[in-house]
Amino acid sequence: MKIAFTTKGNEWDSEMDPRFGRTEFILIYDEEKDELTSYDNRTIADVAHGAGPQTAQKLFELEPEVLITGNGPGGNAATVLKEAKVKIYIGAGSGTVKEMFDKYKNNELKEFAG
Repeated sequence: MKIAFTTKGNEWDSEMDPRFGRTEFILIYDEEKDELTSYDNRTIADVAHGAGPQTAQKLFELEPEVLITGNGPGGNAATVLKEAKVKIYIGAGSGTVKEMFDKYKNNELKEFAG
């Protein structure tokens, strides 16, 4: 399973980014391969409108089954992710990627209903 995180860096000890659309990085953990990969999303900072749907489109291309983020995506982005059948978990706004992965594994994050 591939799990995506909205982060401020590209390592296990990177801080989570509570934002979805304007997250600095999307970090993907592939559980089957035990491998981390990242996508640099910082170019989105210059986008005036539509950051959420653009980030959602990138996630669609990266094909995770789960997204772990802070506040959750807005309406248009949430629609894109639901169509892609990505399960979204929120409440991971502060802490490291590793800490939030452990919380996810222990069912301590809330599933986004959006």
